[in-house]
Amino acid sequence: MLKKLSRFIAICLVIFLVTIIFLKFSGFYQKIFYPIKYENYVVEYSDKYDMDKYLIYSVIKTESNFDEKAVSNVGARGLMQLMEEAYDWVKYRMGDDRNITYDEMFNAEYNIEYGTYMLMLLRSEYGNDETAIAAYHAGRSAVNGWLKNSEYSSDGKTLTKIPSKSTAHYVSKVIKAYEGYKNLYN
Repeated sequence: MLKKLSRFIAICLVIFLVTIIFLKFSGFYQKIFYPIKYENYVVEYSDKYDMDKYLIYSVIKTESNFDEKAVSNVGARGLMQLMEEAYDWVKYRMGDDRNITYDEMFNAEYNIEYGTYMLMLLRSEYGNDETAIAAYHAGRSAVNGWLKNSEYSSDGKTLTKIPSKSTAHYVSKVIKAYEGYKNLYN
């Protein structure tokens, strides 16, 4: 009886290990953690605003985990978690005269369009993705202050250290997701 039980446990263990190995190397496992959702909008607006679609997916994953109805504890809305002030700033910079309100940031298309445009503006302003991502999270005024401090930036353009733990963690999560997306889908 003990011999049969041991054999059964060994077979179950082998099946479990083979399944784990298959999932890990088949890409299926990674695709669960790095999903491609809202592809039509991400591709459309990343192409339109010359942004890497995998960076957009990474921000969406980090911000809302693809929940278009997400609301943060500070009131940011939608897939890319836009605050009302950011929405107003982007709408003005886009010259968007459509009758789109902040309430429509729960609409996946508008949220991805506005969030992608905002990232494009920040990347244009700062010249690199990591500083732009920090500004997306902490705001331009915080990042501009950090860039003026030689403890955080040696050249006034690139952050070498992010003094906010939550922003540093956020940037790290986005970059990790970005690398995951590129490695999996490129």
